[in-house]
Amino acid sequence: MEGWPCSIARTVDLLGDAWTMVVLRELFYGESRFDGFVTSLGIARSTLTNRLETLVSHGVVERREYRSDPVRHAYVLTEKGRDLFGVLAAVNAWGDRWMSDPAGIPVVMHHDACGHDAAARVTCDACGQELRAEDVSARPGDGYPSALLERPEVRSRFERAGRPDHARHA
Repeated sequence: MEGWPCSIARTVDLLGDAWTMVVLRELFYGESRFDGFVTSLGIARSTLTNRLETLVSHGVVERREYRSDPVRHAYVLTEKGRDLFGVLAAVNAWGDRWMSDPAGIPVVMHHDACGHDAAARVTCDACGQELRAEDVSARPGDGYPSALLERPEVRSRFERAGRPDHARHA
């Protein structure tokens, strides 16, 4: 999906594996050492190595040496990686709503700046209103390949997505 003209497809190609998402979660929780990930997640070392290499190669995580004899590395989120917080927070909020145990949500996100517990919301960056599927339409952006827009099934998809009743009845 890497070459697809769709940011969702490209992102899922990088993050769509469950282990990758929980490794990122652990990074946000403050874990940075290989053995710490293995212990906290119960993940196979080979699987963790693969996921961390992928995140490093895409510039999401940076590998930093913290000991030289023997060599040991810490894994730290880059700016690109820290920018994924909203994605994880949105997944967490959805999980809290739809996947939680009847006893309650497993982890509470606390907004330290205001002192309140919080859940992620997706809002319009222009007006601040919450974005809901029924209020949003998709249209091709400047980076969408013009050759694809000539295909009838692609034009049809964007025409459907632009109809106000599409999201409610799809």
